[in-house]
Amino acid sequence: MAQRRLVVIGGDAAGMSAASRARRLKGPEQLAITAFERGRFASYSACGIPYWAGGVVDGPDALIARTPAEHRERGIDLQLRTEVTEIDPDRQRVRARDLESGRERWHGYDDLVVATGARPLRPPLEGIDAPGVHGVQTLGDGQALLDGLRAAEGRRAVVIGAGYIGVEMAEALTRRGHAVTIVERAAQPMSTLDPDMGALVREALCGMGIEVVTDAAVTGVVTGPDRRVAAVATKDREYPADVVVLGLGVRPETSLAEAAGLPLGTSGGLLTDLAMRVRGHGNVWAGGDCVEVLDLVSGRTRHIALGTHANKHGQVIGTNVGGGYATFPGVVGTAVSKVCDLEIARTGLLEEQATAVGLAFHAVTVESTSRAGYYPGAAPMTVKMLAECGTGRLLGVQIVGREGAAKRVDVAAVALTARMTVDQMTALDLGYAPPFSPVWDPVLVAARKASAAVAEGRLTV
Repeated sequence: MAQRRLVVIGGDAAGMSAASRARRLKGPEQLAITAFERGRFASYSACGIPYWAGGVVDGPDALIARTPAEHRERGIDLQLRTEVTEIDPDRQRVRARDLESGRERWHGYDDLVVATGARPLRPPLEGIDAPGVHGVQTLGDGQALLDGLRAAEGRRAVVIGAGYIGVEMAEALTRRGHAVTIVERAAQPMSTLDPDMGALVREALCGMGIEVVTDAAVTGVVTGPDRRVAAVATKDREYPADVVVLGLGVRPETSLAEAAGLPLGTSGGLLTDLAMRVRGHGNVWAGGDCVEVLDLVSGRTRHIALGTHANKHGQVIGTNVGGGYATFPGVVGTAVSKVCDLEIARTGLLEEQATAVGLAFHAVTVESTSRAGYYPGAAPMTVKMLAECGTGRLLGVQIVGREGAAKRVDVAAVALTARMTVDQMTALDLGYAPPFSPVWDPVLVAARKASAAVAEGRLTV
């Protein structure tokens, strides 16, 4: 049997998971694997960067799952500091440039994996590239931020954007002893929650001493005589800063794919079938933050940049390239985060998302505790639940609370995947003991209230 050639573009979660899985199924004599990564690191946890920045974990070595040497020992030719500049699907080849020498060369493939990830949003504002302004997308970004914190003379930090990265970086900088201001253009922090739940996050952030400025679009970054960052400007005022962190979200990095004529969705992510094969291209695969995936609740495709999905995509791709068969059915949009002792979780649809896809729903909110109220350490939590009118199908859950709150969202994620109704959820046999939960778990309390709303037919939208 002739040796096949697998080329992987991108050396992080999806790309290297695909390469590793394919290697387990086919030896070097059957499959030659070459992976190109333009950065200096591969197979690392970008999700861990805020915790490295905050001094919670050591880094960057602690965040690397498998070193380049370990990949090479397993027969994967991982080439760092090598950027793919062109994909030629017709001739089944890619052009790669060595970023150290500048030398370019073509590499042929039988199967291609596009795992180019996502790019952080960096708006074209005056001063946005000044020294002291940092993104946190890669391990190199994390090291640059830590170096910048040591170089900064003061301890005033501004975080632009109050999404997951924004609030996590606010915690990291607070741990470092900085006075932190978050500037967010939306009405509340955490636009991945409904505004009423985002307001709870805002209240908690302010209680931790973090200044939260909302309804404020950044108009520029002000620099001082030394050309370093000095403040962040909005239409109304300036916020002094010795360091600025960008937490404005990401977009799929699909410029290469677009130039090659590969199909993109509404968010700019690559479109694939359930096997993670790029639509219309039998030997081109894609996974990770550069793709759109099926939302099992709404039935639409959407872009969700999470390492959990990327690793699963890679496993599916590697299995298929390696001669097996696997599929990735879709997601329900589960995500958790924390800032100091506040835990934040969501799964399924927000009110705005449900309305956008034409779903009528009931929305209920309950307040409960993480443990039996009489047990020491019981902490408050708020659970919001959406249920479809008429059918009672669960549509989404959001949770904001203290210790023990966030991972409760996993129960809702399973219920969403199983297309359960809120009435069916009330009968779930969840674990109970006073140190872990009230007799009625907060998620089940919300399900009971939602079930009653469905039965009574109270329309909330």
